[in-house]
Amino acid sequence: MRIIIIDYGAGNIKSIQFAFKRLGFDAVLSNNPEEIRSADKVIFPGVGEASSAMAKLKNSGLDNVIPKLKQPVLGICLGMQLMCKTSEEGNTKGLAIFDADIKRFNNGLKVPQMGWNTITNLKSKLFKDLKEADYMYLVHSFYAENCKESIATTTYGLTYAAALQKDNFYGVQFHPEKSSTVGEQILKNFIAL
Repeated sequence: MRIIIIDYGAGNIKSIQFAFKRLGFDAVLSNNPEEIRSADKVIFPGVGEASSAMAKLKNSGLDNVIPKLKQPVLGICLGMQLMCKTSEEGNTKGLAIFDADIKRFNNGLKVPQMGWNTITNLKSKLFKDLKEADYMYLVHSFYAENCKESIATTTYGLTYAAALQKDNFYGVQFHPEKSSTVGEQILKNFIAL
């Protein structure tokens, strides 16, 4: 099993590598398009600001590689947001894999949303052996609007997409690598897809 973590200078990479190591897998960092295309599974991480992260993807040509991947791809946090159409963060045009827009929280609640929250309305093999209202760890100031590709939701003043899926592309707003045994189960399920 060859797992590639896309390395484009905007990732929470070490914690993801450690999470896969605990599951008995090596996850290799790469920004090489051929290595990414030939992987069995691809992780698209992201921490930071959307417009600068998107600029890094464009500079490396990965903005053309990622949407054409055929194997299971998991976007995490900013990685998931960049897979959407647009983001209000830096007025960024995304990869448009998911038919969703990224909005900034402005509902009077503290931003960023940081900490543990439940996910509900689970609709994917990604959540096999999870229970409705299991807790996940989140830290973000922007969210994906609920849309037809939502496979889980969560609520922070408003209900939004905690996870998205279209074909072989999956995205999660939360950090499975920091979400204890429930997050590990999601990574196991992703490997099993």
